Amino acid sequence: MKTIILASGSPRRQQLLDQAGIPHQVLVSGADETVTGQPAQQVKTLALRKARAVLPLLDASQNNAIIIAADTLVFIGDEVLSKPESPQDAFDMLKKLQGITHTVYTGVALIDTATGHSNVFAEATLVTFRPLADDEIWAYIATGEPFDKAGAYGIQEKGATLVERINGDFYTVMGLPISKVCTTLGGMGYDYWHRG
Repeated sequence: MKTIILASGSPRRQQLLDQAGIPHQVLVSGADETVTGQPAQQVKTLALRKARAVLPLLDASQNNAIIIAADTLVFIGDEVLSKPESPQDAFDMLKKLQGITHTVYTGVALIDTATGHSNVFAEATLVTFRPLADDEIWAYIATGEPFDKAGAYGIQEKGATLVERINGDFYTVMGLPISKVCTTLGGMGYDYWHRG
């Protein structure tokens, strides 16, 4: 059975692989995240860059593995909202998001280290925030939750209280569309139902 290597330090992505019952190792890539282009292409480019960045870090025991890397970006139109750099930055992002619908894109890259074969895809989900008062936004920022998340919110945590509705895959917003990941793994010869 192939080893699964998650090229991400995200606890949410680790949690989703755990939830699916997929044992994995973690190797954080530290890849450059500078990119331009259409939203879906941006997240696919970044995910593939992260996956490729861990290849030189593998040891001999990992030569029959599948690397999984992902990148998530929040867009309002063509404007990207990445991770906030300060409380004011988080406030400005959340103020823009309140009362409107935005799109969350997650790109995923999977590389088979034995064959070099890769699969790269992107998923998009529409998220609508309810109208928010300024004091609500500041109260949410005070939780500390926005600071390691694209768009300054985590839908699976207290940020769920900001969301009125979603149209698409909830797990794409969390940062790893786990159903699509599993079917892609299956197509690469990894039987996630009968591991080990």
